[in-house]
This record gives sequence, structure tokens and C-alpha cells, in this order.
Amino acid sequence: MYIRKGKVKITVVSKLGKEAVVAILGPDEFFGEGCLIGQPRRLATATAMTECVTMRVEKAEILRVLQDEPAFSQMFISHILARSARVEEDLVDQLFNSTEKRLARVLLLLANFGKEGRPEPIATKISQETLAEMVGTTRSRVSHFMNKFRHLGFIDYNGRLEIHSSLLSVVLNEQPGTLEPPL
Repeated sequence: MYIRKGKVKITVVSKLGKEAVVAILGPDEFFGEGCLIGQPRRLATATAMTECVTMRVEKAEILRVLQDEPAFSQMFISHILARSARVEEDLVDQLFNSTEKRLARVLLLLANFGKEGRPEPIATKISQETLAEMVGTTRSRVSHFMNKFRHLGFIDYNGRLEIHSSLLSVVLNEQPGTLEPPL
């Protein structure tokens, strides 16, 4: 599947019924590419978070285009490699960082921090429950840190969630819980 417009949440569910958000994808991204390697069944569920326009690409067609069109092939491989790197970063984050740092990183990624231009407001409504599923914690922990981030001036809520680049200090800070409000 190819996303032309909108945001799509990719989730997995454990045998015990616990759900985790593994990605939030947007325009010009693909999902479902596991079929290209013969994945026998879907491992994840894709759910529209906003109004979406997607395009289903048949396996035979994508394989033909990958072979016949080098520019597309290069773009698709770049997409797959970037997704793989992101999954690896998420795993390292989950293994070694505090909940506070993981939440800060997710918020910065959602605001496109580090990409062209400045961080943008998060236009998609994203619940604390979804953030908790992305970070691997409870909604109450997310609420606690969101309130802390707002108090410290790292984020604003004005009908939409706005992330300030100062939130990067949480990710870069090596000692959790030592952040002080700006003077």
C-alpha cells in the first residue's frame, strides 16, 4: 500500500492482547511490503488516523516496477532502509532509555524535528493512549510527563500539540528527572 494523503497508524497486538504502535506513517510512505519477501500473514494492522488516500499496488506490479524503473527502485530501497534504521533506533530507545526520554523522542519525531525547516505543530490529534502505546508505558505516565513538559515550556496545547525544539534537551540530558524550568 502507498499513502498519498493522510496519516496511518501501524499497530501489533501480543498474544495477551496488549497493543503497541510501531509506526505512524504519512504521505509518500509504504506499508505492507512484507508480502514481497513471502511473509505468509500480516504481522501488523494499519489504521487511518486522518482522512487518507491510499493506493493498493499489486505484488506483481511492484516487482515489475522495481526491476524496470531504477529511479523508483532506488527510492523504494531508500524507504525500506530508512524504515529499518528507524525500527532499530526504536528498539535501542526501548532497551536503554527512560520513559521520559522515549516520550520526548516520539514527540520530536511526530513534529518532524530534524527534518527540513523547524518543528511543526502536530496537526493530527494524537491521544495520550496512542502515545503510551508508542512509548511502551501507561497513559498515566504519559500524562505525568506531558504535564511536566508543558510546565517546563517544552510543549504547548492550544487546540493542537506544539513541540518546541527545547524538548531536545530531555533527549540529550543523561540524568533523568533533573530538568529545571527555564528562567
